[in-house]
Amino acid sequence: MIVSADQLVVHAFGDYIFQSDWMAQNKTKAFLPAAIHAVTYSVLFLLFRPSLAAFGVILGTHFLIDRYRLARYVVWAKNWLGPFYERVIIRTDRFGNADFQTEHWRRKNPTGSFAECKGTGYPAQSPIWLATWLLIIADNILHVTINGLALKFL
Repeated sequence: MIVSADQLVVHAFGDYIFQSDWMAQNKTKAFLPAAIHAVTYSVLFLLFRPSLAAFGVILGTHFLIDRYRLARYVVWAKNWLGPFYERVIIRTDRFGNADFQTEHWRRKNPTGSFAECKGTGYPAQSPIWLATWLLIIADNILHVTINGLALKFL
């Protein structure tokens, strides 16, 4: 097993309980809040007696992922895996009467340029509450997976 329940609990405490509002509000804007958050987060993983390399990976990747909000790049890239065509149904005849249904497929941009999606990795037309929560979930999955791999293999 790569991830244990203990690791999930330690991750939750480090990322939510021991992260102050100041850290959360400023870690993507400045080095110091991101560094302090990464250290307070990572210290909890000493409970697992990691190797120095594993501890360094946990600390370093947590700093980088949070400081530069790297999960949004993962989210943006994965959105390109979706369909590139969408089904369009038109409910009018050639005279503009809505008496029968035609359909065709049109090419679509699955996510938009990164400049359009830079906040959360999702396009602007996505509901902000949904984009924010999906970004948080992706961020957590990145951290937990990296931590588990570091603890198991380093």
